[in-house]
Amino acid sequence: MKSITIKGSERESVGKVATKALRNAGAVPCVLYGGNQPVHFSADERAFKSLVYTPNAHTVVIDLGEKILNAVLQDIQVHPVTDRILHIDFFQLNESKEITMEVPVKIVGTSPGVLLGGDLRLNLRRLKVKALPKNLPDFIEANISELEMGNKLYVTKVETNNFKLIHPDNTVICQVKISRAAMKAAQEAAKAAKAPAGKKKK
Repeated sequence: MKSITIKGSERESVGKVATKALRNAGAVPCVLYGGNQPVHFSADERAFKSLVYTPNAHTVVIDLGEKILNAVLQDIQVHPVTDRILHIDFFQLNESKEITMEVPVKIVGTSPGVLLGGDLRLNLRRLKVKALPKNLPDFIEANISELEMGNKLYVTKVETNNFKLIHPDNTVICQVKISRAAMKAAQEAAKAAKAPAGKKKK
């Protein structure tokens, strides 16, 4: 999985006054969990754009000068009106311990059902995976090449290499629904098949 580097600085004071001053200065207060003790730091709000405002999944390299820490984004708080980032929690990665995170779904292949006029519906845009940090995928491939009209693609049909999908077996990733146009065509075809054949000429 690709990583993004966030350059920041450790925070000496974590009180409300100091936190407000950071936000007023355009910085985001952050906390890194998962190590021996939490690490409080801050970074410029613009540094998080490629991490937060993207459909892709990334690991994070937190550069605090003397400390270089690998992590994943765990939780984010945004202002309900302005959508400004208020606070971010990170979780420190350990190369020998599995981590759980959400990864985007990538549709591949061509569905026969779609070619016949069906509508492809994506039920889940992201899937939760569990793996060692080095095995985290950039995305999950959902191959729709065998989906006929009315078929569904379940998580059990997805290839997993060195990672696990944390979903029940009956979880549907996507499905091909019969469109109104295709349904109308099928009804007309059925009516034509039931219609009495014309009289044979002598």
